[in-house]
Amino acid sequence: MLAHHLDRCHEPPMHLIDNLQYANWSEKIFRQMAQGGVHAVHVTIAYHENFRETVANVETWNRWFERFPELIFHGKTGDDVRHARKEGRTAIFFGFQNPSPIEDDIGLVAIWHTLGARFMQLTYNNQSLLATGCYESEDPGITRMGRQVIREMNRVGLVVDMSHSAERSTLEAIEISRRPIAITHANPAFWHPARRNKSDDVLRALGQSGGMLGFSMYPHHLNDQSACTLESFCEMIARTAELMGADNIGLGSDLCQDQPDSVVEWMRIGRWSKQIDYGEGSADDAGFPPMPDWFQDNRHFINIAAGLRRFGFSESETAAVMGENWLRFYDNSFGPEGG
Repeated sequence: MLAHHLDRCHEPPMHLIDNLQYANWSEKIFRQMAQGGVHAVHVTIAYHENFRETVANVETWNRWFERFPELIFHGKTGDDVRHARKEGRTAIFFGFQNPSPIEDDIGLVAIWHTLGARFMQLTYNNQSLLATGCYESEDPGITRMGRQVIREMNRVGLVVDMSHSAERSTLEAIEISRRPIAITHANPAFWHPARRNKSDDVLRALGQSGGMLGFSMYPHHLNDQSACTLESFCEMIARTAELMGADNIGLGSDLCQDQPDSVVEWMRIGRWSKQIDYGEGSADDAGFPPMPDWFQDNRHFINIAAGLRRFGFSESETAAVMGENWLRFYDNSFGPEGG
């Protein structure tokens, strides 16, 4: 397979950042991160968990940090990515795919930033207390609480993430937020019309505001799904750069490595429903499809870098997509407002 054909000796010097994974974490995966030269990964520590349940997930990560200090550590700033590269380790950044860890308490925004969270989606597919998800038939936009929470997230340095949000809510979040927001893991709808993929209007607004888009390798969001070619993926990146700016794009693989199909049910329905919600539209979407042959795990980001260069990206442009753009965003986003 292509994923095993490329030689890392051709890798350009860069900080390599993947801005979304939800793997079934293990020493094997942590070692693959090192083998792939991945310097930072934004990991999901909450889908539908409440505050205390998410604290338990932090405790689990703390044990992994203790067990594998030569491989991973808790990242909180852009400088942690630089340290990770120098030390051959991976900085792990925490994020939520739902605002459930703040429950209905705006004061928990600052608490979570103190505990190390750096990204929070305002909704995961459904209507939340803050915004509307991409599966809802109506989108009334950012709620009253959502406006207040965005301001508080801006104040402390918790990034607004609209990856699973509906159109109006996403556009309003970009407008309301005083700091650039992120769509950590989605693709343009012009390339593949999945519910979560974003319109040209959203991408333009995101780029104009200095926000970031992380391209997803999750097959349900790829053109031709598991059969998507690397050439098609790189062409999509190039077209998106023309639409929203080359400084505003990176990677957010949405890698769910080694997860059982039952985890998809937790993602999709949590505790809000007794019925299985197939999300993208059919029972065929209920499990994890095979990853494309050019991206199987953390060792294969180099394939994307090589593909971008073959498509005509310069070394500096390739490095920007592979992580330098995210690193700049980290530097500007994770500290207190005005700090």
